[in-house]
Amino acid sequence: LPSPCPAAAPLRRPAWLPAACERLYSSRGKEKLEDMSTYPVESIRNFSIIAHVDHGKSTLADRLLEITGAISKTDRNKQVLDKLQVERERGITVKAQSASLFYNHEGINYLLNLIDTPGHVDFSYEVSRSLSACQGVILVVDANEGIQAQTVANFYLAFEAQLSIIPVINKIDLKNADPERVEKQIEKLFDIPTDECIRISAKQGTNVEKVLQKIIEKIPPPQCNTADPLKALVFDSTFDHYRGVIANVALFGGEIAKGHKIVSAHTKKRYEVNEVGILTPNEQPTHKLYAGQVGYLIAGMKEVTEAQIGDTLFLYKQPVEPLPGFKSAKPMVFAGMYPVDQTEYNNLKSALERLTLNDSSVTVHRDSSLALGAGWRLGFLGLLHMEVFNQRLEQEYNMSVILTAPTVPYKAILSSAKLIKEHGKDQITIINPAQFPDKLSVSEYLEPTVLGTIVTPHEYIGKIITLCQDRRAVQKDMLYIDENRVMLKYIFPLNEIVVDFYDALKSLSSGYASFDYEDAGYQSADLIKMDILLNGNPVEELATIIHNDKAYAAGKFLCERLKEAIPRQLFEIAIQAAIGKKIIARETLKAYRKNVVAKCYGGDITRRMKLLKRQAEGKRLMRKIGNVEVPRDAFIRVLKRETDK
Repeated sequence: LPSPCPAAAPLRRPAWLPAACERLYSSRGKEKLEDMSTYPVESIRNFSIIAHVDHGKSTLADRLLEITGAISKTDRNKQVLDKLQVERERGITVKAQSASLFYNHEGINYLLNLIDTPGHVDFSYEVSRSLSACQGVILVVDANEGIQAQTVANFYLAFEAQLSIIPVINKIDLKNADPERVEKQIEKLFDIPTDECIRISAKQGTNVEKVLQKIIEKIPPPQCNTADPLKALVFDSTFDHYRGVIANVALFGGEIAKGHKIVSAHTKKRYEVNEVGILTPNEQPTHKLYAGQVGYLIAGMKEVTEAQIGDTLFLYKQPVEPLPGFKSAKPMVFAGMYPVDQTEYNNLKSALERLTLNDSSVTVHRDSSLALGAGWRLGFLGLLHMEVFNQRLEQEYNMSVILTAPTVPYKAILSSAKLIKEHGKDQITIINPAQFPDKLSVSEYLEPTVLGTIVTPHEYIGKIITLCQDRRAVQKDMLYIDENRVMLKYIFPLNEIVVDFYDALKSLSSGYASFDYEDAGYQSADLIKMDILLNGNPVEELATIIHNDKAYAAGKFLCERLKEAIPRQLFEIAIQAAIGKKIIARETLKAYRKNVVAKCYGGDITRRMKLLKRQAEGKRLMRKIGNVEVPRDAFIRVLKRETDK
């Protein structure tokens, strides 16, 4: 018989067991719980890593985890904190992930809580949430690319939150790296002296140890006290099928342990804590968590709606003033989401609830469509956010859905007393074209705008300015960062950049230009509702709200797509785009017709004309009484986003 395995060796999960059981195996070897009381508030540092897309945030996080011994050094350590399948496939960070690192500096043990954040403009909500749990940031800039649009946006997020900023220039091992130029850019734009910048190579590990020392010296410890009553901020949460909701918390006062009774300030519900711990980056249970520390807790929250991000937790019968939380994310893009088959409605509903718990920036409203059945209207922070959300639904919950073309929220200022009384206010938000009020009862329409920042090499300026003018943008500022990089600021109508502006910008600038935007309120606009008519009958599902200048091109495009999508009938179908009573574009779908003159061999022309005339009369009669039934898949093909555009 084989000898029993030694007690010290941790059990390994056999390959045939599902990954969900990994937790049981990994926790068997971790009987020793970390004593967190040995880390007083003075030796805690909470920090985030912020940067533009692809400047090496996750690679730097891997090296920091290796140096502090959180993960073993192997060649397989690539983006350890990017746990989602969609993140690994696309090579981008979508969710901010946290990890606790233990580091000894000059004989003192320090606890460093690291949060790795996304770099794409659509996920800036994740960044601002992460910064609320930090006292400092590492600003990573690529030594080859230099400062880009999202670097500027993330710097100002940290600057407004009054956090300590450590500038780090990464990728100095590349042969085209120019750290001196990047240092000058940082000094010019952010007013940070060049001698404060640390030059590193996260891939090779050069100078990364210096970053850890700088974190301890420059970032202040959190301002809180263990003697105060418990005050914990929920800054993220996930759902586990076996344990319910796992909440990531930052403690701003007091301590928390297994068995404590806690209350949520938002729902007023009472829970008993089942487990507390830290993320290293895997979950590691501890006896207690103390003020200033960041970790997770499981308290038997069964409903996905119970763990509101931004909520404050406190001990039962020791109420505290709730923390300010987060300003709710403002959706910029709306799209309809419908199950492919209506029998899947309830499954999709529960999948949406679980995914919106993990991604709280998505807004969900019930919606129904004559063509596509019951569904939801979802609000996203941008197009990439919408694509990632859809991909996560498919990969994590095995749900295939129909996603309609993205739209933006418009507003109308009402002038009709009857409508004002009906809505209870004189300004309404229009998400669905079906709710678009008539021009006679409105004093003006408003469309959302954004302040866009474009950073580009100077040789592409002419093409980019032309592109921006085509998109109805107004130039606000133009600044040379150095001799060959320019920063342009424009006010864009959101509708113009929501679908393909980013792709057009990248192709014009050979991929060198970067783009970032922030909300800039609403402005007056000449908006109209465009209807699609089939044989004179409006099709409600295909109505769109559009700017007057763009109506003709959009109408023509929709008519052409419908012509391809609708099956031919025995009678002619006129596909028209109309604004009010005025037809602006038309396509004709020809009828199937029998060759009625096939039996005429020679003979008089009047015989042929008589047969053709009789056929035309029959078709005309059929067109009067025939209804055009648009099949569901034709709607899907027209309403669905154009992925190949």
